[in-house]
Amino acid sequence: KLNIYDINFKQKYYLISGKKIYWEKLLYCFKYKGIIRKYILKYKFGCKPYLSDFFANQILNNKKLYEILKLYDIIIPVPMEKVKKQKRGYNQTELIAKLIAKKYKISYQEDVIVKIKNTKTQSTLKKEERKDNIKDAYIITERNNVKGKKVILFDDIYTTGATVNEVSKKLKEAGAKEILVIVIAKD
Repeated sequence: KLNIYDINFKQKYYLISGKKIYWEKLLYCFKYKGIIRKYILKYKFGCKPYLSDFFANQILNNKKLYEILKLYDIIIPVPMEKVKKQKRGYNQTELIAKLIAKKYKISYQEDVIVKIKNTKTQSTLKKEERKDNIKDAYIITERNNVKGKKVILFDDIYTTGATVNEVSKKLKEAGAKEILVIVIAKD
């Protein structure tokens, strides 16, 4: 089942619950609960990169989603800090984004945006602390790769939207035309 949260495309910036957001659409495959929550946590923190195939297949086997994704130019995974990536051995969003890019022949752009600030893990924070935690944590390194492009931003979990919103803000500042956020699960 594909879940689509669509907001008005005609405005420059959008408001949801009083907060400014910078993306146009959010797609998610699952609710973040039960067995899905368990497997996402194993995937992220349990050294189980092979679960990327399971989650990618949930996206790749959805014909409705393909019709949407083919309208976009590039896919970008939400980056993580180099130290955390080295410790974990992989960035879970990169693994799935690469599979999506390959299957749908969408340009994969890993280094367009980089996380430069060491932050606390978002899941350890209260909802109101998350926005401040990731503020100015990202920089765009390849502006020309996103200018005028329709971008897919891929992340694993959407809870408050603070992370994808901060990354989307940077992409819009770099000239991205439109941003579609895809996540495995939404809280």
